[in-house]
Amino acid sequence: MSLDRPSLQSITPWPPRLRLGVNIDHVATIRNARGEGYPDPARAAEIAMAAGADGITAHLREDRRHISDSDIETLAALTRRRGKPLNLEMAVTPEMEAIALAHRPHAACLVPERREEVTTEGGLDVVMLRGRVAPCVAALRAAGVRVSLFIEADPAQIRASADVGAQVVELHTGAYCQAVRERRPEASRLLAALREGAREAAAHGLEVHAGHGIDYETVGPVAAILELAELNIGHFLIGEAIFTGLDPAIRRMRALMDAAKGEVAA
Repeated sequence: MSLDRPSLQSITPWPPRLRLGVNIDHVATIRNARGEGYPDPARAAEIAMAAGADGITAHLREDRRHISDSDIETLAALTRRRGKPLNLEMAVTPEMEAIALAHRPHAACLVPERREEVTTEGGLDVVMLRGRVAPCVAALRAAGVRVSLFIEADPAQIRASADVGAQVVELHTGAYCQAVRERRPEASRLLAALREGAREAAAHGLEVHAGHGIDYETVGPVAAILELAELNIGHFLIGEAIFTGLDPAIRRMRALMDAAKGEVAA
């Protein structure tokens, strides 16, 4: 083990409450729009952790449209100093696997990626891509990286995730959140599918996370899902920060999550 990387046991333990991972990708999006050095994603990560984020998430895309290789290096060092986990979102490619193995973040979340998409459009098809996903999971786990798969709340995908050796699944909440915002009747059905998916994943021994598209309106019903251990939220928080500041935006999200979990516990 590298001397400059603490063991996972030295990372600040996850608190028993529902954890919040803050994705700082779109701070880099704004920076890159002008080719400047600001705003700095590392500064956003510092503010997020001070405001109550339990960890930092960053997606190093193949086309480097926002987070850069140097950002990952900086964030890896920063989160280690602060005793907080870094969750690296990555495509299942040899290049991304090599980068993850070089930096060995606390966690890696394997996601689907298409160059023409604006954002991640759905879950990873673990059933179809089992032959690619399983070796990547094995290599990351052997290096001490905790592996999550970003999937739809589909029983077949959940079973495949357990079969390939993932420790965590992150359920894609984008369709539910969009249905809520558009006031479409299928929102209730999509929320029920997320609840059932969380139960199914927990029954397979997987830790359950959720993320994508979550805002103040949708966070409560998602956070109230009993089996959830963590939410990863980014785009909405960075957008809200334009109006309120990043610290207040995160603190409000944290409060809504805690309130939803408190109602479940009560």
